[in-house]
Amino acid sequence: MAVKVSRKKSSKIKDDISQPEYSLNESYFDFCISEERASYDGQRPSSIYYNDQEHFVRLLKGDCVEILNNAKPECVDMIFADPPYFLSNGGITCHAGKMVSVNKGKWDKSKGVQENHEFNRAWLKACQRVLKPNGTIWVSGTTHIIYSIGFAMQELEYKILNDIVWYKHNAPPNLSCRYFTHSTEIVLWAAKNKKSKHYFNYPLMRQFNKGKQMRNLWKFEEDGGIHLTDNVWEISSPPAIEKKFGKHPTQKPIELLKRIILASTQEGGLVLDPFCGSSTTGVASILTGRKYIGIDLENDYLELSKKRLSEALLKANIPMMSIPGTEDA
Repeated sequence: MAVKVSRKKSSKIKDDISQPEYSLNESYFDFCISEERASYDGQRPSSIYYNDQEHFVRLLKGDCVEILNNAKPECVDMIFADPPYFLSNGGITCHAGKMVSVNKGKWDKSKGVQENHEFNRAWLKACQRVLKPNGTIWVSGTTHIIYSIGFAMQELEYKILNDIVWYKHNAPPNLSCRYFTHSTEIVLWAAKNKKSKHYFNYPLMRQFNKGKQMRNLWKFEEDGGIHLTDNVWEISSPPAIEKKFGKHPTQKPIELLKRIILASTQEGGLVLDPFCGSSTTGVASILTGRKYIGIDLENDYLELSKKRLSEALLKANIPMMSIPGTEDA
């Protein structure tokens, strides 16, 4: 018979959902491919880069499509994905008042509209496979990629719940002066399928918005703070403190991910990021009492993730897990 494990609450952010219990025999580590699974060309599709089993935090190195297609199905509560935007085309942008290249790496180079869309469809299908029946996925993107994402979701029969407009008032200027300045990103929120009964923490979101229904236009301030009006979330691009171990070119602010996680998961749920980068999703998961699995191909970003996750665990001051009835008298 499975032994039930409870974990004391430590997060300063409280949802109105009671802490569930977990079975040691149903650990989220079953997510990973088993040793008996077939390998690809003599190599396994993933390796464990970081593993904190006590606090349910894990990083996997490998191709997310291969990993997810070999993972245990229907085991993830929520997915946040920030996929390649395919903007590394030799162009220029502005960073810290200087003209810099937009190139981020080989992973961000476009292979053409059709192949880019096929890639989006493949990873979304793999994500759909591991989502629980009532699980949801959030995908962030600009105009360069988000319409492909939305169309692929429709093809795969996801149930699109909301499109969130995230406004960044500190976006870099447009150097060519031939376009409006890009200052928004779209975050699509979708359930696994039309039968899904997704979780939404409506009371908490209403509380965040001073007793009013939260709308789908979010603005986050440069200092990382949240300034609420009737219909706007105010959150900026990541402040310098969130980049002290290094930075990822498309890093998201912690406040954005905390809001997403609190809105759509219960405490103790499993959050997955298939393109984890610097693991902002993981940091937010730890700070809100969720479990986390991140996947990436790049050693540099996995090492950056490891440092950020380790610091987050110290900040969260998560206590040792205890089995009821075994505490000292």
